[in-house]
Amino acid sequence: MIPRARHLAAAALSALLMLPAFGGNAAASAAGIVYSVTLTKTAADVRKVADYWKPERLKEADSYSPATPGSRSAPTSSAAGGSMGGRITTAAVSRTTLNVAPTLPQKGTVAKTMGKVFFRFGAKEYWCSASAMAAGNRSVVATAAHCAYDPRQGKAAQDWIFVPNPGPDGTAPDGIYVGSAISMHEHWPGKGDYDYDYAFVTVNRGFTWVSKSGKLATQDVGRLQDNVGGQGLAVSKGLGHTIHAFGYPAGPQPDGSRPFNGRTLQTCAGTTRKTVAPSLDLQFGVQLQPCNFSAGASGGAWLIDYRPAQQLGGLNGISSLTWNRDAKDGYDAVSSPPFTVTTAQVYQRAATLDTPQM
Repeated sequence: MIPRARHLAAAALSALLMLPAFGGNAAASAAGIVYSVTLTKTAADVRKVADYWKPERLKEADSYSPATPGSRSAPTSSAAGGSMGGRITTAAVSRTTLNVAPTLPQKGTVAKTMGKVFFRFGAKEYWCSASAMAAGNRSVVATAAHCAYDPRQGKAAQDWIFVPNPGPDGTAPDGIYVGSAISMHEHWPGKGDYDYDYAFVTVNRGFTWVSKSGKLATQDVGRLQDNVGGQGLAVSKGLGHTIHAFGYPAGPQPDGSRPFNGRTLQTCAGTTRKTVAPSLDLQFGVQLQPCNFSAGASGGAWLIDYRPAQQLGGLNGISSLTWNRDAKDGYDAVSSPPFTVTTAQVYQRAATLDTPQM
């Protein structure tokens, strides 16, 4: 049991799903299965998602809910879903521990990897935080699994896009990137295990909206990593490290106050320790304190060995849960699932997927 004085509640940064607890060792699953859910298969699929996110809708993006909804239906490990009729497939990957170096964009000396993902479930739009990753296909985004797939519905998010370095009123100075496929550990779609609440989403080439002959048209801007750079991947690093966390928090604090508006990138730094949340099956969680992030920061990057001048480091976690450890007016900590060799396997799958030719 979590002592009330120290851990009043473990709550979702983006309306986390209250799922039953399951046993299991997160670190022991290095030989596990990576699940990949297709979001878009063809250029026509990509165009359909792009058309959904025209400038007038993106202008309202900051008012959408920083949350992923739950569902009453029970998940199954073979559930099918996806905004474009995608299906879950399995893939064997290398067991080799994989650490990846960060990289700068093709032009410039500072990375611009932090951003927001927008998506919907049914008729309601939502958003979370995310970051661009260094990858062989130059097209990978890291976020929380609950910002891409709802295990209770057995469905992937619909019309999923990533906007790095978002500007005011829905502007996207570095492009809009439509999701192609979600890669995650089988324990997330199978049973909503928060020791695996991370996802790596392979994205298509980016575009911006331009006016041509008085009509809106999409203009290709190239691959994500080329434009904004990519964070590295740092797994199996243990605890007690200094972490810089990033995100776009917007939700209320326990006392009802709203110190963040979700429009400005926020950061907090602290050291890591172990934490658990049995009701969410979080057995090997990594907690960062102090940090007063609220809803909207879900999926935001945790960087180890952060280099401020380049805004780069190694991704060692993502914000998953927020904590009110001292039972006072505000959140004071966030937590991430552990980043292990299993995480590297999931990343590896995403980094090797091809995307439709545009």
